[in-house]
Amino acid sequence: MLDTDVVVAAMRSPGGASAALLRLLDEGQGSFGVSVALAFEYEAKCGLAVHYEAAGISREEADVFVTYLISRAEPVPIHYQWRPLLRDPGDEMVLEAAVNWGADGLVSFNQRDFGGAPARFGIRLMRPSAALRQLRGGV
Repeated sequence: MLDTDVVVAAMRSPGGASAALLRLLDEGQGSFGVSVALAFEYEAKCGLAVHYEAAGISREEADVFVTYLISRAEPVPIHYQWRPLLRDPGDEMVLEAAVNWGADGLVSFNQRDFGGAPARFGIRLMRPSAALRQLRGGV
């Protein structure tokens, strides 16, 4: 599962770990899920001028980026909600999608706000660089 900030980072920094992670996922090395709420959140965040302008792309190109990303994800129906478990209510939909999808991992820069909640559901919380190493065959 990909946190919204990881998606924004991939758009803003094509040479970074987040973008490399998305490229591996696009090549079929792993998979990720997206709920409807999370898809809307990706669209909202990537559609902010501060992000697409920092990426050096237009709003339309940001929309294409997000649309393609969502098209590569597996849909996650939400059957159960576990709220509130986190400090930041905005992160709840990420954890909720991860749990409902049965994710092994949740990729986020925001380790502090997720705390131990993902582990309660058997989900490993990782930074993009750690997820990238895992997909490349490392630990």
